[in-house]
Amino acid sequence: MLRILYDGEIYAIQKVGGINRYFDNIISRLPKDFQPILTSVRSRNDHHPYHPNLKLFSYKRFGFRPGRLSYWLEPYYFQSVEALNNYQVFHPTYYSLLTQQKFEKKPYPVVLTVHDMIHEIFADVIDRDGQMAEIKRRAILAADIILCVSQSTKRDLLERYSLPEERVWVTHLGTEFSPNLSDGNEFIPSRPFFIYVGGRGTYKNFNNLLIAFSKAVSQVPDIMLCVVGSPFDSTEQSKIAEMELDKHIQHFGYASDSHLAKLYRNCIAFVYPSLYEGFGIPPLEAMICQAPVIASNTSSIPEVVGDAGLLFDPTSVSDLADRLLFLLEYPAERERLIAKGLEQAQKFSWDKTVGQTLQAYQYVVG
Repeated sequence: MLRILYDGEIYAIQKVGGINRYFDNIISRLPKDFQPILTSVRSRNDHHPYHPNLKLFSYKRFGFRPGRLSYWLEPYYFQSVEALNNYQVFHPTYYSLLTQQKFEKKPYPVVLTVHDMIHEIFADVIDRDGQMAEIKRRAILAADIILCVSQSTKRDLLERYSLPEERVWVTHLGTEFSPNLSDGNEFIPSRPFFIYVGGRGTYKNFNNLLIAFSKAVSQVPDIMLCVVGSPFDSTEQSKIAEMELDKHIQHFGYASDSHLAKLYRNCIAFVYPSLYEGFGIPPLEAMICQAPVIASNTSSIPEVVGDAGLLFDPTSVSDLADRLLFLLEYPAERERLIAKGLEQAQKFSWDKTVGQTLQAYQYVVG
């Protein structure tokens, strides 16, 4: 029985999110004779991954008074959990730890997953004081094996760190999405629509999508853009009003997986204008749900989309507008892209991800 300790820092940082899903899938798909050990600050009743041999050590923050004492005791609780559990591999869920210890102090092999290099590439807007990049740097240098979620992330990592390449492995991601999710009675627009999914800040390049969509609307006034994600802030609302797009944009908030699958299944295309992604799961979801993909030609995105999407230069508004109009004008091209997308999506699965991760575990324990 191989015992892997997962420091659950990401479950404190994110309620939901891509990294949460990654570890949920890794842990729940481990072989039955493995034993995952997970530390967490969530209540035991909150969501955690399932495995028949899972040992969950939960410390509820501010679980008793005074709160300051509860918070002070927290790292000591997790340090004792680590000391008392005889594990063989340490796989933290993030670059900082619930124990508040340094990675170098770990007595067992460390496997670290690096999802992207946004803290380094977009330091001026995401990590101006470099604090997060420094925490991440220490974790990277202390790891025995680094798992990168794409060849693009591996290249970005090796450009910044003089590490032996054999220590850096690529384990692509997967998705649980299925076309069958789209059979519900959730609302979708009656007019032809494009769909955008996810965060919209900084490198996500949502502003260029608005400008390109406005150009497309000027030629095809009936179309809509459906946006799934956080509410529009005041700046976005002003821009949408200024471009006179109020009647052409519909916001769906945090749509359920089944609602999102139905939107994918019925859209003209899914649009992914991001300037950078470590992997990018939404294009994979879209292809599985038979949505044509219009996506940036940068970072890992071509690696995920392959030749199954219409790629464009994300710095060129006209390039994106042309792709939107092209699919409106040539519906036969949509069908070709849908078929190619289904084929491309078969290359990625969580079972493959877990299989490659298991190889890393077995490698570090010799």
